Amino acid sequence: MRLSDPLVLFALAAALPGLAGLWLAWSCRRRALLSRLRRGFASAVCLLAASLISLLGLSLLGYARLLADAPVAEITVQQLGPQRFVVEVSATQGRAQRFELSGDEWQLDARVLRWQLPAALAGAPPLYRLERLSGRYRDTRQELEAQRSVHALAQPGALDLWTLRQQFPQWLPFVDADFGSGAYLPMLDGAHYRVSLSPRGGLVAQAADEETRLRLREAGW
Repeated sequence: MRLSDPLVLFALAAALPGLAGLWLAWSCRRRALLSRLRRGFASAVCLLAASLISLLGLSLLGYARLLADAPVAEITVQQLGPQRFVVEVSATQGRAQRFELSGDEWQLDARVLRWQLPAALAGAPPLYRLERLSGRYRDTRQELEAQRSVHALAQPGALDLWTLRQQFPQWLPFVDADFGSGAYLPMLDGAHYRVSLSPRGGLVAQAADEETRLRLREAGW
């Protein structure tokens, strides 16, 4: 873990008011009542600030560092029937998961966290989390009326910095929360895909082997 990692930065930011609060609490002893009250109040404020910063740091759990054109997942497809497929998602930062999808194409979405000053000045890298996998229909009417299939890839948590930034933007001006662009490709029996994510938050899907590449070309992709 590097000094520029967001979790490390949050830990350092929480340590400063935390240590100050503990020092103020310790220094309250053997002082006049008014001085103890003032120092006690300041200590409580510092410890509260340290707790809030720590909670923000914990809200980053589940996100991974985003490097230049980082590979984030590999996807394999197995056909079960007409417009019915089993899709396996092997995430770079997690285990493989299998889902049943309906439609003609799969779509993968991710959440991306980028940083404004002062975190950006410290070199904090963007973070990402794979969010969901869904099936798509080529036909517009089917897309509106046919059975939909959407699966969550992330485990829901009590705290999520992306959600907090959406709900309280004025409180977290240093966080830039964006929903990464969805990547999609056709569900072809036996196809193998690779998905990468750029630091700007754009998902890019492409064939992972020559056979899939040839089949995509035959299908007009």
